[in-house]
Amino acid sequence: MVQYKIYPTLLDKYEGYINSSRIYQQFWGFAEEPSITEEEFEQQQFQSLIDGINRVPFESDAADRGTAFNEVVDCIIDKRTSDKMEIKAYKESGVIAVNYKHHLFNFPFDLTVKIAKALSGGITSKFCEGILPTRYGDVKLYGFIDQLMPFTIVDLKTTSKYSAFKYRDNWQHRVYPYCLNQEGININEFEYIITDFKSIWSEEYTFNEIEQQKLLNHVERFIEFIEQHRHLITDKKIFALDEVAA
Repeated sequence: MVQYKIYPTLLDKYEGYINSSRIYQQFWGFAEEPSITEEEFEQQQFQSLIDGINRVPFESDAADRGTAFNEVVDCIIDKRTSDKMEIKAYKESGVIAVNYKHHLFNFPFDLTVKIAKALSGGITSKFCEGILPTRYGDVKLYGFIDQLMPFTIVDLKTTSKYSAFKYRDNWQHRVYPYCLNQEGININEFEYIITDFKSIWSEEYTFNEIEQQKLLNHVERFIEFIEQHRHLITDKKIFALDEVAA
C-alpha cells in the first residue's frame, strides 16, 4: 500500500527550505541593509513549503505567465485551440496575446513558434507516475511532463533572469525519468528549455543510479519533515489518505 504521494514541486520547495541559508547569502549576503533577515527568509521558505503541501491557493503573475506560455506552445504543437484561456496570434505585429485569469500576456511570435517547432512530434502534458520504495514505505511519485520526445523529456521554463545551471537543484529531472522507467519507458535524458522571451537556453541532465540514490535520499528526508510537522498539514493527500477514503 502506498504511504505517501509526492510531486516534484514539493521536493523543490523542500530543497529551497533546507538550503534557505545558502539562498539568503546568495541574494542578500552582501547587502548593507537587507530587506529581510535570514531568520525571516527561512520562515518564509518554511511557510511556502507548508502552504504547498496544503495546496493553499496563491496568486503569482510569474507562474501564470509560465502556465500561459506552456499552453500556447502545446496548442501550436497539437494544432488545437485552448479551452483554458483565450489565445490570439498577431503575426503582422509579432505578438501572441493570451488572456488568462484576467491578465493579458504578450509573447513574441517568432520565439514562441521556434520553441514549438523544436518540440513538434512530442507528446504534450504527459502524466506519469511510479512507486519509489523507501525505508518509510512506498511513495507514489507523479506529475505532468511538459513534452515527451522520442528520446528526451523536456520541461519548459520561463524566467525573468537566467544564470547557468539555474535548475540543477530541481527535482523534475530525477522524478520524471524514474517514473517513466517504472512504466517501462526507458528514457533517461532530460532537458530544460528556458526563455526570458528574448533568448533561449538549455540545460541537459542524465538520470542514472547516482541520481536515483539522490532522489531516494531527498524523498526520505522530506518524509521525515512532513511527519515531524504532520500537525500543520491539513491536506492529507500527501499521506495517501485520499485513496484510503475512496
